[in-house]
Amino acid sequence: MDTTTTAPRAEVLRDRYRSRLPERLQELAGPVEGNVDLPLHIVWSGRTSYSLDRPKSRMTLYRTVLAEGLSEDLVALLHHRLLTEQWPVLRRLISPYIREVWEGAFPELFRTAPADTTVA
Repeated sequence: MDTTTTAPRAEVLRDRYRSRLPERLQELAGPVEGNVDLPLHIVWSGRTSYSLDRPKSRMTLYRTVLAEGLSEDLVALLHHRLLTEQWPVLRRLISPYIREVWEGAFPELFRTAPADTTVA
């Protein structure tokens, strides 16, 4: 793989995700139950409605919002407690760039992750 194109792309992605971060995890004040319908700027095709009461659906919602949501979407759609509870599994399902940025900004997430950091 050509590292001259990989490194700049990686940094662009990290910067994009970093610019969307809240200042504190507690700012994530989204719903903790019920259904969530994502707007088209987050999910433009396929499934748009997710149940927070179903673990797989909730995990898919969080994965999608972390990858595609704007900073105001993160605050409105994600909840800090649910994110922290799901992080040990969620961190294995998201891009390594998202994982690095979030764990770098919020060490409390990294502390909830398992000691084995290899991706299954």
